[in-house]
Amino acid sequence: MIYFDNAATTGKKPTEVIRAVDGALRELSANPGRSGHNASLKTADAVYSVREKTAEFFGASGAENVVFTLNCTHSINCVIKGVLKKGEHAVTSSLEHNSVMRPLIKEEIPFDTAYVSLADDSLTLREFERKIRPNTRLVICTGASNVLGKTLPIAEIGALCRERGVLFAVDAAQIAGVMPINMRQMNIDYLCVAPHKGLYAPMGIGVLICQKPIENTIIEGGTGTNSAELVQPEGLPERLESGTVNVPEIMGLSAGIDYVKGVGIKKIYSHEMKLIRYLYKELSKNDRVQLYTPEPKDGLYAPVLSFNVYGKTSAEVSQYLNDKGIAVRGGLHCATSAHRQIGTLDIGAVRVSVAAFNTPAEITSLIKAIKQIK
Repeated sequence: MIYFDNAATTGKKPTEVIRAVDGALRELSANPGRSGHNASLKTADAVYSVREKTAEFFGASGAENVVFTLNCTHSINCVIKGVLKKGEHAVTSSLEHNSVMRPLIKEEIPFDTAYVSLADDSLTLREFERKIRPNTRLVICTGASNVLGKTLPIAEIGALCRERGVLFAVDAAQIAGVMPINMRQMNIDYLCVAPHKGLYAPMGIGVLICQKPIENTIIEGGTGTNSAELVQPEGLPERLESGTVNVPEIMGLSAGIDYVKGVGIKKIYSHEMKLIRYLYKELSKNDRVQLYTPEPKDGLYAPVLSFNVYGKTSAEVSQYLNDKGIAVRGGLHCATSAHRQIGTLDIGAVRVSVAAFNTPAEITSLIKAIKQIK
């Protein structure tokens, strides 16, 4: 099958990632930070080395700020529920995933939505500036839309937040491993990462990198430290890591970072964007296809493209392509905000998302299959 659902999870994992997971199951099965014997200490050292590597990769200030979570959604919940209090205000974007919207609504946090221009980042930045209030505590937004691929001007929003004294959190699910991120340079206080996407790690692990404290916890329990105290430790990462961490997936993350660094993040991004632009240009020639963004340009878009075929729902088109051996994703992509902006709440959209292993020949096969839809 030709796999174009990499925004959900990269469909092919590098051999070195698979080997790292296998090696962890064979050699690192002792519980890290829970015992004083050599096997436990060996595993703890290996886990700490991945914290160091992850902090360095994302330009964070230290390994202790790297928290391993269940997934990116878990990381986002830790930030929203750990930072915001009743009565405090938040700002988010018009392209957000439900992993941001649902916790805000569940916690009854008053928030404003900044409209994201699909063509002019300066308009987007002015929207964020206009939405910040005196009681705004947190700006939280996606790095790039999982529906449209549109990136937000993260560095500029970060600078705005620093100037206004507002905390800044980024949902990096679609940009981590795809586009360079430096937390210190971009003034990002909290970075939420989905390693199983652009970092080619296994599913079942998330990362939260904190440059600022998390006051409230959403889970408490054993941490291997301060066991005589019946309250959660104050320091990171233990404050947010109750229970045993997922060592095999952490080792897979380590290998995934090595893979992306070895190939080169700029090289991967350039390759993926060439594929998306090729697809966009060919689909724009088909008068039965509706596109929703300008032609994706480097730096302004991630390698994600959504479209519809007139007279068909996205579910019908995605099923047709599946029958042809091509995996895409139809529907609302857990991002009703983005679909509301482009007017596709009723039919959804067909999403194509590429990765390092995809080829121009695969895009050509997709284009031919779309032309054959009756």
